[in-house]
Amino acid sequence: MTATTLFYIIIALILIDFIVDKILDALNAKHFNDTLPKELQDVYDDEAYKKSQQYKATNYKFGLITSGFSLVLTLTFLALDGFEFVDHIARGFSDNSIIIAIIFFGIIMMGSDILTTPFAYYQTFVIEERFGFNKTTKATFILDKVKGWLMLACIGGGILALIIWFYDISGDYFWMYAWALMAVFSLFLNMFYAKLIVPLFNKQTPLEDGSLREKISNYANTVGFKLDNIFVIDGSKRSTKANAYFSGFGSEKRVTLFDTLINDLTEEEIVAVLAHEVGHYKKKHIVFNLMASILLTGLTLYILSLFISNPLLSQAIGVETPSFHVGLIAFGLLYSPISEVTSLIMNIFSRKFEYQADDYAKHTYNAKDLITSLKKLSQSSLSNLTPHPAYVFMHYSHPTLLSRIKNLKKE
Repeated sequence: MTATTLFYIIIALILIDFIVDKILDALNAKHFNDTLPKELQDVYDDEAYKKSQQYKATNYKFGLITSGFSLVLTLTFLALDGFEFVDHIARGFSDNSIIIAIIFFGIIMMGSDILTTPFAYYQTFVIEERFGFNKTTKATFILDKVKGWLMLACIGGGILALIIWFYDISGDYFWMYAWALMAVFSLFLNMFYAKLIVPLFNKQTPLEDGSLREKISNYANTVGFKLDNIFVIDGSKRSTKANAYFSGFGSEKRVTLFDTLINDLTEEEIVAVLAHEVGHYKKKHIVFNLMASILLTGLTLYILSLFISNPLLSQAIGVETPSFHVGLIAFGLLYSPISEVTSLIMNIFSRKFEYQADDYAKHTYNAKDLITSLKKLSQSSLSNLTPHPAYVFMHYSHPTLLSRIKNLKKE
């Protein structure tokens, strides 16, 4: 196989991925105005449903523009040997492979982010603002960007430097050391994400004593679940949309409630939502997802090790001087079909796990409050209640609201 052939394979994969994605989007859009099933007719009144339809249509049209821009940008960059240009700039600063790689990825990441920031700004301050969701100030938007860049530079740059160092000292066996590094990092992040990362962006405070904390504690005691760490996060700082999540293991496990969730739901509905999250923990879904992620990372790194030394990878995207960092870009583009398949499989498991967590909440608390909480959360976020089945299969990590309600109503 020649570098030219590999180049056209990469172009074909990019185009196929774009076309399939747009077909799915179009199929999904055809269902935006469907009549709601009788089980969901109490989610929206007529005015709210029209608003949700407008929200979906607006995001669909905006998605066509952003994805089209991304496609044109990617293809133009490849056609004009953009990676060769950036690689040449990076090599002008140093002869060290680690420094070259960090500068190379730094230029690409910063350039990409700068070009796409206007779209993110429009999404936040025009679309989300128009439909009443946005609470983000321009200062917060900019500060989030700066913090994101710094985190990417420190954490991403550090991991990249270590992986290249492993490659330099061990050759094709680097993947084992890199896998160990990524496994330890994943475990560490799962344990301490809420303590180390979240405070950089949001304020967290312990849930104050009162009837809600008492109800949560009473439920936790009935299912033998030790839960001392219950926190409230200022989600309303950025959006009116509500959420809750579970993180950590052992003594570090905690439940985090968005302040918007507390405002939108009754105390019984909040406990039902937490019962669902406890179900994920009790059913070992968190451990499964973590182990699956680590195994998939190992598989990806192993496959990478089989090809990374081949100069065709670099040459396929127009870079004449082979290197690990350029090969990594080409490999990522070629690996996309496998990544799509693994993502699809993980979504299938995820939807199954959501049903199991719902069942756990139903049997240890009640189905009624979980159903009303799911309806309220869907209504407050103007969710699409009539998605196309193919779109759900390919993209949804959760079952549709209708499917979850039907499952919860089963005896």
